[in-house]
Amino acid sequence: MDLKRKRILLTGATGGIGSALAIQLAKQGAYLILAGRKQTKLDELKNSLENASEHRCIRADLEADGIETINTACLNWKDQGIYIDIVINNAGTNTFAYLAQQTAADITRETQLNMLAPILLSQKALSWLQRPGIILNIGSTFSAIGYPGYSTYCATKAAIHRFSEALQRELTGTGIQVLYLAPRATDTKLNDQRVTELNTLLGNKTDSAEYVASEIITTLKAETKYRWIGWPEKLFVRLNQLLPSVVSSSIRKQHTRITEFASKSL
Repeated sequence: MDLKRKRILLTGATGGIGSALAIQLAKQGAYLILAGRKQTKLDELKNSLENASEHRCIRADLEADGIETINTACLNWKDQGIYIDIVINNAGTNTFAYLAQQTAADITRETQLNMLAPILLSQKALSWLQRPGIILNIGSTFSAIGYPGYSTYCATKAAIHRFSEALQRELTGTGIQVLYLAPRATDTKLNDQRVTELNTLLGNKTDSAEYVASEIITTLKAETKYRWIGWPEKLFVRLNQLLPSVVSSSIRKQHTRITEFASKSL
């Protein structure tokens, strides 16, 4: 899809990947609807973008009533003849900790932001998304590789992977494409110092938010249904499907280190 003059709703807009993506989408000539929890940050981001007057902001907390806030705004715009062409479900969170160490609040928050919010927003979007249109769900390599310290995160991203696949098939012939993109480890504030140190120690490669944003744009333009970013992560995804014991053996060698860092206090 040509992104010029396309109206794009972006959740998690002020986060690491979100803000990098907003900058690049604006350079492509897209008109953005930036959704996030803090109005000040949204305004700062909007004003920093090319053609700032063309973009809009929606303050929406996806842990509370944010889905309804976004839905109401988009329905009002539809009544005015203003349609959304693309929805990017980018908002998310993670907690690096073994399940026994997580609180119920941690688990609930990850489930709400990573799984329920994109599912519910996608459902709402079916009533106001332009045809042809796109729903792009941002996942993770961990949607296909269960990794210690991220049990809840892996579960939520795996759910979004299968949700995207199922919805894509449901919407066959409707003019709406459902895409799924899975980055590997990305250098954002979601990863605390423990995670950064562990990735360095284990030799895990980390991509910049700007690189991931550029891959998202490539995915949108090509309308690629499923993409996995990074090597050898792509290989491990395939291996985990065919020979999960091989991946388990590799991760087992890292287990002592992972446990050490997961147990550290912040």
